[in-house]
Amino acid sequence: MAALAYTVGKREINHYFSVRSAKALALGAVLLLAACHAAFRHYRGDDTCEYLLSSGRFLGEKVWQPHTCMMHKYKNSEAKNCLLDKHIAFIGDSRIRQLFYSFVKLIKPQVKEEGNKHGNILFEDKSASIKVDFLWYPEVNGSMKQCIKSWAEGSIAKPHVIVAGAATWSIKIHNGSNEALMQYKINITSIAPLLEKLAKSSDVYWVLQDPVYEDMLSDSRKMITNEKIDAYNEAAVSILNSSSRNSKAKVKVFSVSKLIAQETIMQSSDGLHLPESSRETSAMILMNVYCNKILKPIDGSCCQPQPPLTLIQKLAFCFFALSIIGYLILSFIYRNNHRKNKPCTDMESGEEKKPVTNTSPVSTLETLLHSFCKLGLIMAYFYLCDRANLFMKENKFYTHSSFFIPIIYILVLGVFYTENTKETKMLNREQTDEWKGWMQLVILIYHISGASTFLPVYMHVRVLVAAYLFQTGYGHFSYFWLKGDFGLYRVCQVLFRLNFLVVVLCIVMDRPYQFYYFVPLVTVWFMIIYATLAVWPQIVQKKANGNCFWHFGLLLKLISLLMCIYFLANSQGVFEKIFSLWPLSTCFELNGNVYEWWFRWKLDRYVVFHGMLFASIYLALQKRQVLSEGKGDHLFSNKISNVLLFISVVCFLTYSIWASSCKNKTECNELHPSVSVVQILAFVLIRNIPGYARSVYSSFFAWFGRISLELFICQYHIWLAADTKGILVLIPGNPTLNIIVSTFIFVCVAHEISQITNDLAQMVVPKDNATLLRRLLCIVGFFSGLLFLSAI
Repeated sequence: MAALAYTVGKREINHYFSVRSAKALALGAVLLLAACHAAFRHYRGDDTCEYLLSSGRFLGEKVWQPHTCMMHKYKNSEAKNCLLDKHIAFIGDSRIRQLFYSFVKLIKPQVKEEGNKHGNILFEDKSASIKVDFLWYPEVNGSMKQCIKSWAEGSIAKPHVIVAGAATWSIKIHNGSNEALMQYKINITSIAPLLEKLAKSSDVYWVLQDPVYEDMLSDSRKMITNEKIDAYNEAAVSILNSSSRNSKAKVKVFSVSKLIAQETIMQSSDGLHLPESSRETSAMILMNVYCNKILKPIDGSCCQPQPPLTLIQKLAFCFFALSIIGYLILSFIYRNNHRKNKPCTDMESGEEKKPVTNTSPVSTLETLLHSFCKLGLIMAYFYLCDRANLFMKENKFYTHSSFFIPIIYILVLGVFYTENTKETKMLNREQTDEWKGWMQLVILIYHISGASTFLPVYMHVRVLVAAYLFQTGYGHFSYFWLKGDFGLYRVCQVLFRLNFLVVVLCIVMDRPYQFYYFVPLVTVWFMIIYATLAVWPQIVQKKANGNCFWHFGLLLKLISLLMCIYFLANSQGVFEKIFSLWPLSTCFELNGNVYEWWFRWKLDRYVVFHGMLFASIYLALQKRQVLSEGKGDHLFSNKISNVLLFISVVCFLTYSIWASSCKNKTECNELHPSVSVVQILAFVLIRNIPGYARSVYSSFFAWFGRISLELFICQYHIWLAADTKGILVLIPGNPTLNIIVSTFIFVCVAHEISQITNDLAQMVVPKDNATLLRRLLCIVGFFSGLLFLSAI
């Protein structure tokens, strides 16, 4: 009964929710969300600096998340680089002095808070020619006005950044009287025009007063209430910028510190001054406001303008626009012809006579344009998500629940969709698709949750990446060994399917090829596998069956490959010289060097070889009928199967214990290339030795496995954000709903791109060698043009 309910439930779900209807729903969601965000930007403005200075929330105890954008965590070297030859001035009371010290510590962490607390403090970093001054003006009065006037109207050099604010001393000295508030309004009214004048050439910030913790205030400060502070803040906001019409010459109101203080003032030592962590957050916000537009960090989207379009991007958008126009024109012509050639009824026989027309060339062209039309619309979505300032972005924040709870969800779904396999051979196609699928889902959750900061999870995900490469070695070796097909068509088909989406994204998103590191990795390893088996003498199963000597030749080839890998792994200079040669350097350089490529290649350098070796041993055992691969049969005899299962479980758990006890990533990464195969082989044996386990698979995981490559690549821009450093926010204010909606759209897009790639592969890569060679010449010309344009 339960089994019947389970089957009926799956049929009901699949009947009402097909892939096509899901994509239509995703398209509608994208259009609606884009319209909502565009309207929001139009009415509220698209200046992320304003949001950074005025709004946000805490993700954890010390992690501040601005509204709509990402904040970069500046190191002292970056701060020095940004503030080179700059003069910054802090003017105000003790709270501004605290902010001054936190800001200075971003430049020089060794600075100590000492000296005259009620006097001026000067800091200078001579190595970078940076001057940061604190000027003690605890009240908004004539003295503060005179200081500001000397910059605004005098001949003294103006500071590049001015941070000012004061009020609590006025409340304290005048015992919170209304007359003091009125005088404050008069004084700030006289100072406001001077600040606005300075704002034309300098960045001027007015820091609003933070709330206090009234229960902790000393008797001499009891008159400083939050009600009084709010009144002073309202006065400052209403007066500042009241006479300024030019948005560029406005004083920036630094109000976000109030929100920070509301969450942290309870940790204050005296009820008035903020704890150090809160001051550090405010100083980091100031650094982001000023420096993001200068240094343009990837994970600092606040205050960054939209990057200008490159010539290659403009040409790409023109191509997609022409494809859309061409498809619409062709569809219109085709429909008109269809109406003209509509079948008519033979009056004598009563049968329809259909005109004979040859529409195959038109249908092929229409299919090609249709594919590019869909791809163009998808690429527009990619650009809007991760290059334009339409959608919002947020920083990642790791918690154990954000990683492990989604893992449990997908595990339950995977078990729910368990079905029988069509074949029961070891590592059959359905099983490998399932393997790719659940690994890809785990990797996606790992990326969006920011779990790389948790070392045990990081090491296990490193094994999953290695397992993909293990499958690369296993799959391609098995194909070449069994089929003996080393033709150009096979090579071009594989390279096209692996690289098509990445090449398009490199053009549209203006990113280097090595940025999508996994595709270069599997591409190079495919070519290595091909070269190893295709060079003379070509050794395949058919040839080896006739003479055992060829097995020895295959062994020599594999040993030679292993020696080459070992040599390159221990000769970084040689490796870098090879891939620094033009035109390889244009593909494998990232940030001006090939170190990232060297690191990625070295990290899993042996696992592809392990996959090839495993495939050769498995196929040899299978050929000699040593294995029992029937439905329900154990892979070996019961005794051997039980022993191997026990050893596999022990090895699997031993690796997990080691990965969880590693001290740091460097130590783990050194051993990973040699030991990752232990857990991979343990999993393969646990999954395949029992006959029942080999006879079933999860169709849920297998579905994702068939689009795993597209999922891995698409996540960079339409699920994550800021080149994987942050999270795309389609629905602000509700993280759970945002993840659900963005994930749904992301999966639909990845599936559609997979279908487009398959369709184009059939048309772009023909089986006829002569035609294929001509296409290859065109592709070489295309990439030569790209290299020329990129040089321009």
